[in-house]
Amino acid sequence: MAAESERKLSEAKAMKLRIHVVTWNVASEAPPVDFSDLLQLNDPDLNLDMYIIGLQEMNSGIISLLSDTAFDDPWSTSFMDVLSPLSFVKISHIRMQGLLLIVFAKYQHLPFIQIISTKSTPTGLYGYWGNKGGVTIFLKLYGYYVSIINCHLPPHMANNDQRLEHFDRILEMQNFKGHNVPNILDHDLILWFGDMNFRIEDFGLHFVRECIKNQCLSDLWEKDQLSIAKKRDPLLREFQEGSLLFPPTYKFDKNSNNYDTSEKKRKPAWTDRILWRLKRQLRASPLTPDLPTCYFSLSQRSYKSHMSFNISDHKPVTGTFDLQLKPLMSGPLITIMTEGPWTIENDMLISYSSSPDFLSSPWDWIGLYKVGMRHLNDYVSYVWVGDNQVSFGDNLNQVYINICDIPETEDQFLLCYYSNSLHSVVGISKPFKIPLRFFLVEASC
Repeated sequence: MAAESERKLSEAKAMKLRIHVVTWNVASEAPPVDFSDLLQLNDPDLNLDMYIIGLQEMNSGIISLLSDTAFDDPWSTSFMDVLSPLSFVKISHIRMQGLLLIVFAKYQHLPFIQIISTKSTPTGLYGYWGNKGGVTIFLKLYGYYVSIINCHLPPHMANNDQRLEHFDRILEMQNFKGHNVPNILDHDLILWFGDMNFRIEDFGLHFVRECIKNQCLSDLWEKDQLSIAKKRDPLLREFQEGSLLFPPTYKFDKNSNNYDTSEKKRKPAWTDRILWRLKRQLRASPLTPDLPTCYFSLSQRSYKSHMSFNISDHKPVTGTFDLQLKPLMSGPLITIMTEGPWTIENDMLISYSSSPDFLSSPWDWIGLYKVGMRHLNDYVSYVWVGDNQVSFGDNLNQVYINICDIPETEDQFLLCYYSNSLHSVVGISKPFKIPLRFFLVEASC
């Protein structure tokens, strides 16, 4: 079986995932009505596979935090309202006070995304307060380790050394105890973004504004604190960034595109950034033929700000990436049969098979979802696999869902197998409809 699995992996074709990253300091404001430009919804040829959204300075008052603990926060709800009809599912999120990180993926990718861990790293008030710091979602994507970090670093021109110290501290704290995973610097990809608060040194306010007005941004790049730090710090230099071809994204008067006209007149700066780091990969060669042939690369399609959003004193920044990879998984761990589901009397029978290396748990469950589901708890009905098992044999299992628990509708549905031990969906069916004739038994239920 191991040899067969290796053969399938060696024959796997390279694939491309298109990922859209958003970072925005929203200054405690409510979400706007239209996200089209921010999420690139007006580009029909973009064909995105994942959205990764990081916000800073969400409303973090005690009433708001208590409400958001019990219910989805307004920003998450707004993003789900827009993305779920487009077949994107919220697969993970983490919040620390004003920091929020959310990951969406198209539902067909769910069996190949394993959420390993989430982590909050406060750096405010000597490391005890979460008004500054970072939040991380760590996952395996088609078998590759990926860490996603949204951060908010200390402000003000004079605190550059403190910003760099917090950057290092967040990185050092990304140890995932209890998980058999490599150190974060051995992960295949780190996506790191947020309000990093780096400023433009030396130049005065008038000169910076004149450069922006005359579109002479290259004159400002060499004095950008992050660019300077990358030249001095070997580890920071390993993090790549696209060219800053957009004007500084801070600080604006709210509800305008005018840079700060208050008494303080803060100097414009590129505070909002998106960085990435790829692990150096050893590739097979005539001298080292036994090395595994890995294929994992990232290229940036766009890196820009969005000036039309003016609710905050920051402009949002987005980066769109193409991730080329050769899957390290030969297939999903669970295959839900596409010829069903078959209905007998008032039960829907579900047939599925599992890969040889999958270890089931009594707490595994299968959820029935409408196509357009918002997140994994947005099921119509579910069953515990162990409790509702009808039969099992040579790698073929059957469980049932009572048809009385299912609303009569002509909507399309999906079945998802959730592994409790892996904390992830490991199998998903193709969309299907339940014939309305099967609801005729409802009266007898």
